[in-house]
Amino acid sequence: FPFIKCIDSCGFVMASQKIWILGILLSFIGWLGTIITCALPLWRVVGDMDTVYWNGLWKACELRTSTQEKQCYQLDYVFLIQELRVGRVMVILSLIVGVFGIPLAAVGGKITNCIENEASKAKACIVSGVIFIIAALLILIPVSWSAHVTIRGSYNIDLIGLTRLELGAALYIGWASAVLLFVGGGLLCSNFLLSLNRPFTPANFGLARAV
Repeated sequence: FPFIKCIDSCGFVMASQKIWILGILLSFIGWLGTIITCALPLWRVVGDMDTVYWNGLWKACELRTSTQEKQCYQLDYVFLIQELRVGRVMVILSLIVGVFGIPLAAVGGKITNCIENEASKAKACIVSGVIFIIAALLILIPVSWSAHVTIRGSYNIDLIGLTRLELGAALYIGWASAVLLFVGGGLLCSNFLLSLNRPFTPANFGLARAV
C-alpha cells in the first residue's frame, strides 16, 4: 500500500528531525553554559570573619563584609592552585571542541541541504554527537575535581582558620552543562543509529497508474 508506506516514511523523517533538533539545542545550551562556567569567578567561595573570597579560573574577587567593598583582580596561571590550573586548560579545550561540533551537527540534519548524500549527513551527525560527549567530559572532570578538593577541605575548615569554604555557583552550572552536552550528544548519535535501522527515502506523492 503506497499510501501507508508514505505515512510511515514521513513519520520516520519527522521523528528523526525532532531528535536532531532536540540534540543540537541541548548541546548548544550546554556549550553556552560551559562559557559561563569558564568566565564566572565562582568556582570556590572562601571566607573568614571579615572577608569573603571568590576564586575562578581567570580572576578572584574579595568582598569585605563590614564595608561591602568589592575588589577583583586577574589571576596568573602560575599562581593558580593545581585543580584550577588544569581546569582552565580543560575548559578551554571543551569550548574549542564544541565549536567544531556545532557546525557538524547543523550540516548533519535532514532539513539542511549543505550535504546532499544522506550517508554523509548521518556520519556528520554521529561525529558531532561524539564531539559533544567529549566536550562534556572535558568540563565534567575539572568541575568535579574542584568540588572534591573543596568538600575535602571543608572538613578541616577549623584547622585552616576559615569560617566558610563552599562550592561556587560556577561548579553547578558546569555540572548542568555537562549533562546537557551528554544528553545532546547522545541524541545526535542515536539519530545516526535510527538512520541505519531505517534509511531515509523520499516520499512519492505521485498518482498511482490504473491497471
